[in-house]
Amino acid sequence: MSARGLLFVHAHPDDETVGTGATVAHYAARPDVRVTVVTCTLGEEGEVRVPHLAGLAANEADQLGGYRYWEYRRATAALGVEDTHFLGGVARYRDSGMMGLPSNGHPRAFWGADVDEAAADLVHVIRDRAPEVLVTYDPDGFYGHPDHIQAHRVAMRAVDLAADPAWRSDLGAAHEIRKVYWTTMPRGLIEAQFEAFADATDNPFANVASVEDLPFGVPDADVDACIVGDAEATARKREAMAAYATQIAPGDWLDVLGDKLGDEAVAAEHYRLVKGERGPGDGEHGWESDLFA
Repeated sequence: MSARGLLFVHAHPDDETVGTGATVAHYAARPDVRVTVVTCTLGEEGEVRVPHLAGLAANEADQLGGYRYWEYRRATAALGVEDTHFLGGVARYRDSGMMGLPSNGHPRAFWGADVDEAAADLVHVIRDRAPEVLVTYDPDGFYGHPDHIQAHRVAMRAVDLAADPAWRSDLGAAHEIRKVYWTTMPRGLIEAQFEAFADATDNPFANVASVEDLPFGVPDADVDACIVGDAEATARKREAMAAYATQIAPGDWLDVLGDKLGDEAVAAEHYRLVKGERGPGDGEHGWESDLFA
């Protein structure tokens, strides 16, 4: 029996780890599942979180993308992923930076990419790997980053095009993805994090008056699935996070989240189902515990 395919479409190196690392590690450890991670940029415009690497930044030597490439290789290896792909090839699309910055207009900025052109490469991946399930962001890119929004647009366009036998047969035989999920966070979890970090010096919500002001999160009832990594998957996610030295410095809130709220805060990742039939769930909210359900 051939392996079942699970495809993740992310914007930058480290997104696969921070947002879905426990899920990636959980399924990568299953012999009956083939995990594919597609990443759209090298994260060239990212903030460098450690002083001794500050010279890599876009406004300095502009070498951060190459450095993050190798962080990505170490991180995905830690998660157990053997099948990775950069959309259009390595460095075809550049990190656009945060919304409204001049970097949005760079000639290679992913934000300005032709959606059908970018989707064509993803269609080839979908038709070649034939995944049952695809995971990406919601229309707001989870928190409004241009590249996350564009990754959503490209992924959803590719889902439609890959299933159309009349579209680009040169990219392989048509394939319909059975289920599509968008990453999310339940409001209840955000409220717990908001409270846990209230008096912390590394509080990520320091400039936020209330949970309602955050650009992400949905009511718990709107969540469809929660994948909770076991001890091994959680350890693999932590190892992958540690690989991103430029993005997650020791003591950052992501680094200490588990210490404040327990391992489940690191291991539990949540999703909304937007294509396909919801399977049986469990727990207080009846969330699916298997993306293939």
